[in-house]
Amino acid sequence: MIEPRVGEHLLRTDDIVNVIRQHKFALVLLPGVQYASGQVLDVATISQVAHESGAFVGFDLAHAVGNIPLSLHKWGVDFAVWCSYKYLNSGPGGIGGCFVHQRHANDKTMPRFAGWWGHDLASRFGMKDEFNPIPGAFGFRLSNPCSFPILSLLASLEIIDEAGIYQMRAKSEILTSYLEFLIESHLPTYVSIITPKDVHFRGCQLSLKFPGRDTKALEKGLYRKGIVCDARGEIMRVAPTPLYNTFHDVWKFVQVLVSTLSDVR
Repeated sequence: MIEPRVGEHLLRTDDIVNVIRQHKFALVLLPGVQYASGQVLDVATISQVAHESGAFVGFDLAHAVGNIPLSLHKWGVDFAVWCSYKYLNSGPGGIGGCFVHQRHANDKTMPRFAGWWGHDLASRFGMKDEFNPIPGAFGFRLSNPCSFPILSLLASLEIIDEAGIYQMRAKSEILTSYLEFLIESHLPTYVSIITPKDVHFRGCQLSLKFPGRDTKALEKGLYRKGIVCDARGEIMRVAPTPLYNTFHDVWKFVQVLVSTLSDVR
């Protein structure tokens, strides 16, 4: 378990590295983007240190995929998993995704939760007792997914591919910077931003704290005015997404936030 230092909200890369080196884990499993703070972790450095200590390294990319560019093969990540209903826009019940590094592609001895759909297609209907996995991530599939979630995800992926993840990321950095500027300009004494200020270490999300205010009541007040955010304890997550949110959306949010804060104590 790795936690921020007392009085801080973010994980320090040095602290993560030190914990890995001290404990000699068999497996290091961390998020690519921390869900509460919106912090982007240094996946490349963590992967390198984990391997140097003899550990496998995996990442939960639920809040990273479709949000930030990822180079999992280049970074040496052993495996990663993610859902598709957040930034990939598949909708509720969408299928998940899995990455397995190429160096493990043909390792049939790797422990796994094996299933029919991961068995080699050429010999699948031989009905033998021995499991013969398909090379790569396909060898970890359990059963055939439902067609409708695949189609809904495909429609979104085609739009994302057309827009381009790097173009989306460039707009995202400006959107969050604009949101940060407006909050600091209009609400400097009412709101604190715990997400990293450096755009390279955050995605679409800014996590806000409202000292002395009821965050859940504030969330409900915004919802009644047509704005959907997410309150988790003292933190409210706000995520202007570059694929469909505009700079006017960001400006409007801050105006509504200002008026809502006057209604909530």
